Amino acid sequence: MPTTESSKPRRHRRFRRRLRTRIILSFVLLGFGLTVLFAYATILARQRVEDQLVEDVMNRNLDESWRRFIQTNGRVVGAPVEQIKAYYYLPDKFESVRVNRPEWYALPDGIHSITAMGDDGRPSLYKLGVRKTPQVWFFIAYDMGQTARAEVQFKRTVYGSILLFTAFSLVVGWWSASRVMSPVSELAARLRAYRGSSNPRPLAPHFPQDEVGELAKALDDYSGRLTEVVQRDREFNADVSHELRTPLAIIRGSVELMLSRPDMDEKTRIRIQRIQRAEQQCTDLISALLLLSRNERGHGNTDVARVVDQLLDAHRATLGGKPLVLRVEGEGGVTVDSPEAALSVALGNLIGNAVKYTKEGEVVVRLLPDAVEVIDSGPGLSKEDAARLFERGYRGTHAGHSQGGGIGLSIVSRLCALYGWQVGVRPGEPKGVVATLRFSPDRGAPPDEQPRDA
Repeated sequence: MPTTESSKPRRHRRFRRRLRTRIILSFVLLGFGLTVLFAYATILARQRVEDQLVEDVMNRNLDESWRRFIQTNGRVVGAPVEQIKAYYYLPDKFESVRVNRPEWYALPDGIHSITAMGDDGRPSLYKLGVRKTPQVWFFIAYDMGQTARAEVQFKRTVYGSILLFTAFSLVVGWWSASRVMSPVSELAARLRAYRGSSNPRPLAPHFPQDEVGELAKALDDYSGRLTEVVQRDREFNADVSHELRTPLAIIRGSVELMLSRPDMDEKTRIRIQRIQRAEQQCTDLISALLLLSRNERGHGNTDVARVVDQLLDAHRATLGGKPLVLRVEGEGGVTVDSPEAALSVALGNLIGNAVKYTKEGEVVVRLLPDAVEVIDSGPGLSKEDAARLFERGYRGTHAGHSQGGGIGLSIVSRLCALYGWQVGVRPGEPKGVVATLRFSPDRGAPPDEQPRDA
């Protein structure tokens, strides 16, 4: 019996694979990605422009301070920008720079970024412009604190914009997915509504001439062809069943008439009885195949013990001189809700295989309250045979050159699927095979049994 996975992981995977979810995620990722790229480009451009502007202002202030120093013979040195503080040192003060401003002393000409501890104990960032000449050293400091605070505020605004645009993308994606998936969901709902109907109505008239409409047309075409094939198959099965039942009924009547003659010798009677059993097997098989072709359960109140006795009697008559004993164990009284033909075909294949592959010993049919076990003393079977024995066309390693196409047990498996039974095989002890037909699927089978059910 196939194991069933828990519903939660299955729902999770189904949710991930939904087209609606993929559309929504695509919009969200697109909006998020574009917003992040735009924000990164904006911040980078702002930083580059800001650095260029600050450096340009500082260079102009350096030039202006030098011009004022020259024009006033060193009496006036100043910077026109409030954020800028200007310092100058004459040659006799160069050594004081090394002592008081060691981080400035070794700097070459140009603009430098400096991080220092402020009076309040927190680090402060400023840019320092350096111009060194033999006559004077100029230092101009530009406070970057206000700029840093503006940058923090700007980044917060950008991050807020990312969240806002991502949420907007989610809303747009949700709305778009609903609009896109609405006709697909309607198509799926109409298909579910036609489940089990033998004459489904066309789907295409309910949808516009778009991709979903084309899909609906294709489904209508497929449904029409499939309905035609199913109808033709049902008619064929009904015709074949009727045409085969007629000659079988003639055979049954003739056999019964011949068996009623009192002057028939024993050898002829045995041969005619074999014909009678073969006719009954054909009739049961036709009835079972007709049920399978229609996929409908027949009902009845079939006595399991009586069917087992009939099958064993039929096989005893075909043993000839084979040293094999067929017997029944257990008590009768068990009935199943199915036609006798269906149960006879299912048990007949299990018993027939046991008789065919057991050269000597015995075949025991054990009647249980909710099952029938067929136990033989044959050569047994491998794990591969046990796993594939009920596949259509598969013949076990012990089949050899025996007749049969490997479809008998496949029919048994399909009957079990139709009626909710379980059929399985397992190795016997010390040898042989135990085949089990269980009529109550709710009761567990032995752990080493290979069941086949619906």
